[in-house]
This record gives sequence, C-alpha cells and structure tokens, in this order.
Amino acid sequence: MRPQNEAARARLESIFQRNGLCSAVQLSNLLEVSVPTLHRILHERGDQIVRLGTTKLARYALRRSVRGRQAPISVYVIDEQGRGSRCGVLSLIAPQGSIWALNRLGWPVDAEHATGVWAGLPYPIYDMRPQGYLGRIFAQQAALDLDVPTDPERWSDDHIVDVLSRRGADTPGNLILGDDAYALWLRSVASPLPVIASDQVPVCYMALASEVTALIGGGSSAGGEFPKFTAKRALEGSNTPHVIVKFSGADESSTIQRWSDLLVCEHLALETLQAHTRLSASKSRIIKAGGRTFLEVERFDRNGEFGRSSLISLASLDASFMGSGNGDWPTLIDTLADLSMVSREFAHDVQVLWWFGRLIANNDMHLGNLSFQLNATDNDGLNLRMSPAYDMLPMLYAPLSGGEVPLRQFVVALPLPNQELAWKIAHAAAIYFWQAASQNAQISPLFQKICEINLMQLQQVKLV
Repeated sequence: MRPQNEAARARLESIFQRNGLCSAVQLSNLLEVSVPTLHRILHERGDQIVRLGTTKLARYALRRSVRGRQAPISVYVIDEQGRGSRCGVLSLIAPQGSIWALNRLGWPVDAEHATGVWAGLPYPIYDMRPQGYLGRIFAQQAALDLDVPTDPERWSDDHIVDVLSRRGADTPGNLILGDDAYALWLRSVASPLPVIASDQVPVCYMALASEVTALIGGGSSAGGEFPKFTAKRALEGSNTPHVIVKFSGADESSTIQRWSDLLVCEHLALETLQAHTRLSASKSRIIKAGGRTFLEVERFDRNGEFGRSSLISLASLDASFMGSGNGDWPTLIDTLADLSMVSREFAHDVQVLWWFGRLIANNDMHLGNLSFQLNATDNDGLNLRMSPAYDMLPMLYAPLSGGEVPLRQFVVALPLPNQELAWKIAHAAAIYFWQAASQNAQISPLFQKICEINLMQLQQVKLV
C-alpha cells in the first residue's frame, strides 16, 4: 500500500469534520489522490460514509456518532389502520446536520432542502421531541436513565435523536425514530393499556391528576400552562379512545376558579368553531370531579386504538423555511403560500382562525398552537391541510404566574382591508362564543359578567 494512500485515510475524517458534504473531486483534491483511489478509500469505510446522489453529482459525508452509535437510523411510519412500516433512513453527518428526503413521504420542502440535506434535523423530528408539561415529565425520566438535561429545551440535536430512538414510541404524529423505539411501539400493540370505562372516568382522572402533579409539582397552571395527562377512555361514536386531559387545581381560590373558567371557555370555543364556521376543531368535553375541572380533548393525530396521523406545527415550518421565530399566523402562512407550500384558500382559513382567537381575547396564539397534517392525496403539490383547532381560549384573562387575577379590558381588534372577509366570519362566530360563555352555568358568575360585557362590546362593532 502506498504511503500516500495511508496518509489520505488518516486525513479523511478531519476533512469531513471541517467541510461536511463533499464531492468526489473535492475530496480527491484535498487528499491529493486520484478519484478511483478515493472511491476505494470510501468503500473501505463502509456504513461510516453517507452518499447523497449518484454518478458525478454524488456527494459524501462522514456519519456522525451519537452516544457511541454510528449506524443509520431507521424511520418508521404508522398508518391510520395501525400498521407500521419502514419509510426511510435518517443519517446524521459530521460536523453537523442530517440527511433524509422528506418529500418522498409527501412533506413539503423548498428548493434548498429538495436533496434531503438539513443543517439540523428534518423538521418533523423537532415536533416529536418532548415539549410542554408532558414533555417535562418525559424529560425528567430520560435524564435519570439516559443522562440528558432535565430541561428538554436544552437538548441538542444529538440528545433529541438519542432519546427518541430509544424511548420515542408515543410521540405526536405518526413517525417513530429508531429500531428500539419501534420495538417499544410493537410491545404496546401486543399488550395495550386498558381503556377507562365511562363510569370510571372521574375516579381515574382524579388519580391521574394527583400522579402527574406529584411528578412535576404544582397543581395549578403556573406560568400560563395547564397541567395535563394523556389517557385512553371509552368514547361512543369517537374516532379514537386517545385523549389529552387538562385540569385545574382542586381548591376554591379565585386563581383556581379562573383557570376552571378558562377550561370551560376552551371547550365552548372549540364547539363554536365546529358549529359556526367551516373550520374543524378538536372534540372536547368538560368533566367535574374532586373539586377539579377537567377538559378532555380527543387526539386528532390518533385513529382508533393503534392508528396514527401526521402532524407538524407552524413553529417547525417557520424554523425550517422562514426563520422568523414569532409573528402572526396569517403573515407566516402568506409566506408559505408564496413558497407554493400551501394554497391561498388555506391561508384564508388560517386568517379566520386567527381573527376568531383575537376576538375571543386569546393573546397566546404562539406558533406551536397552529398545526397541519398531510392530505391523503397530493393536490398540485399543496398537500397540507390545517389540523383541527386546539388551545383556543381567552388567555387574556389568565392569572399571573404568582396567582394574582388581574383586571383586564378586552379591546375589539379591526382588520386590514385584505382580511375583512375573514374578520367578518370570525366576528359572527365570536359573538356566539361570548353569548354561550355568558350563559354557561359551569362558569363563575364573575366571569360570566365579563363575557357578557365582551359580547355587548363585540355586537357594537361591525364592518360595513
């Protein structure tokens, strides 16, 4: 073996670490070897080398090791009938980034990502990571078992991939990352958790609420976030037994009463959207037990007991294609429409939901509170649809993190000319909402009065 080739083998990894993806010509020049010699060197590295493309356009990268594991990571998809299948391979590459051709599954991509190369992780994976109240519970256990930070917001891409590929059998959406997590899912199908009978719901929910608050601390919605848990319960006529349950504290303080009022308002807002607009909304119910108010919301990313549906948030789409980090929903959706990723009709529906939120005093419409799903069939490349609405409630009236319930005044927002049609639809629906809330016996008299004042104020504002 020529000494020159031995030196090239030794330098190959450092070149990949500095340059990332490289063509054969680039590598042969940097290593000072012929292209045929380079191909022999790459072939010797086997699965350690990731190849993207074919013929002279092919590019190569070094597979990045995560916690000592360097093998390709299988990705699985669970269909609506509960059947799992392998749908691709995620390759982590040095020094950072990954490769996975999302467009083969129907996920929209722009020209920059058409080849499947990502500076971080493919965007659906970010929505699979632990988030919110439930995510913190999951992360606390992962920190004990897998040596990752207890705060999932501090997880690196490698942390996300490592934990999901080992434990991510029940993440949002229909994807499962890694063979270990898929094996966990298979076990959950073979030995499913029991479904809670209807007459046992109050007792079981009280026990589950006590359990999750003991795990993470605090029984109220400190910081503007409701505590919650997931469950499986018998629901006649429902598409799935899977639910997410938010709940209030159990005492009689003004703070807890306000959180209870807001949970009832969320239920009414979802019912209003379903009944008085063409938009879809999550199905929900209010259950009172043990001094707590429970809001039970059916999961729209689940079908039957084992089937699943796709799911992606506006936050992930924004991070991958726009990079704003904030902003109102209609503006960001207009940008996606300009990128030919959604239709103009789609953008109109988002405007309606956005204005409905503003007209029911929802001041917490962040980018994680709007999500999308894949259409069953491609429609001229515009294959996203808006998911059922969720987390829609008058958060203007939420207590402060210290428990104080401040006095807040609702001000009716008015639209720009190009949003007047959406505003009018939302305005009509918002009137139904405030009317229903002002007359609902499960809402406290004080908040009923606030709702009545807001109703009168909204009725006085009309567009010609």
